[in-house]
Amino acid sequence: MEKLDLTKEYKNYYKAKNKPAILTVESAQYLSIVGKGDPSDKLFAENIEALYSVAYTIKFFFKSLNKDFVVAKLEGLWWFDEEKYANISMADSPQLIPRSEWEYRLLIRLPEFVSQKDMDAAIKIVLEKKWIQKVKLIEFFKMTEGKTVQMLHVGPFHKEIETLQIMAEYMQENKLLKNGLHHEIYLSDFRKTAPEKLKTILREPVK
Repeated sequence: MEKLDLTKEYKNYYKAKNKPAILTVESAQYLSIVGKGDPSDKLFAENIEALYSVAYTIKFFFKSLNKDFVVAKLEGLWWFDEEKYANISMADSPQLIPRSEWEYRLLIRLPEFVSQKDMDAAIKIVLEKKWIQKVKLIEFFKMTEGKTVQMLHVGPFHKEIETLQIMAEYMQENKLLKNGLHHEIYLSDFRKTAPEKLKTILREPVK
């Protein structure tokens, strides 16, 4: 039996070049958890643990039905209070807005055959077996991102500002306006990968 691998099934979704490009992203469904604060804080790590606990519980359930799949890459939508921090550009925001003020929605993409009912059953199992209370906050989330500008960032997260500046210039040159939340797809496991080798897809929905 061959495992379903979403990175192969949706190649364009998980692929970007080291220069800006426009991509139209299809509708997709995810496991999701919302939080706020510095990604280096304990809370962020706990939210990731909760997501993966449910994701792998779903995976093993479907494996028992001969519908095995590879758990997808971690992703994140990021935003901040735009009234409080008015007139701060996309490229400048990582530098000018404290990490404690950033809000996020962590995501793990799910195969189309997984339903909210499957997620609810997995959450119940994780609560009963692992007592991870954070899983109560996990949601079944659907998103149609549509038209985006994307670029591959290679290196540590604190240098994303350099890639975002290139994207911002591209958007300005092509008269494209922001139309959604900043989106990151973590192609590397940042818990195990050296910062200079991290690969992250950066996306900005546009119109």
